[in-house]
Amino acid sequence: MVEMNEEIKRKVVIKNASFITSAAKKEQFISPEKPMIAVCGKSNVGKSSFINMLANRKKLAKTSSEPGRTRLVNYFDFGEFVLADLPGYGFARVSKSEKIKWAKTLDEFFKQKDKISHVFMLVDSRHDPTADDAQMMEFLHFYTLPFTVVMTKSDKLSRMKVKEHKKAIAADLYLGEKNLIATSSETGFGKDEILEKIAQVIDLQASKGFFDEIDEELAEESEG
Repeated sequence: MVEMNEEIKRKVVIKNASFITSAAKKEQFISPEKPMIAVCGKSNVGKSSFINMLANRKKLAKTSSEPGRTRLVNYFDFGEFVLADLPGYGFARVSKSEKIKWAKTLDEFFKQKDKISHVFMLVDSRHDPTADDAQMMEFLHFYTLPFTVVMTKSDKLSRMKVKEHKKAIAADLYLGEKNLIATSSETGFGKDEILEKIAQVIDLQASKGFFDEIDEELAEESEG
């Protein structure tokens, strides 16, 4: 029996996720009618595996044994929302010019902040955040984008270590622990919490749209 004071959270249901298109430059970025959620993180952090976990598919987002291969913004239709997979950053063997190109792509993408409902920033649960992760945080803060930090590969740690690392990563990024979600694409750990967060994002976007429509109607009435 559910306690009266226990909050019942909605989870978004993902049935048929599919690839939409890829974009190499801002002119190719799409502007979906649905809420758009972006996924970012350093190379080899497990972005593709995270996306595949959400989609309940093994090969929706292509994984690569060679980090730094994703150089495009890849868009996927997840039913209630669109997911944008951003280029991985921080791969040492990539040339300086290529790093600058990737940074520009990310910058141009985040400039369209009004079209981005939320960002999942992925970090490896086993390691301290890198300087590149800190720079990504600066991007998100600069553009005042709502975001959640997702800790990947938590199955590689014991539950106690996951708690310890969550606290440490939160401190390193100057965040509250509630802003972090530990996950594992191998076991599905944390997936329900991610789906609940996505549902919150979608519902918030819907409520904003409702009140925007009311404001427009009131403005038209006052003009009339």
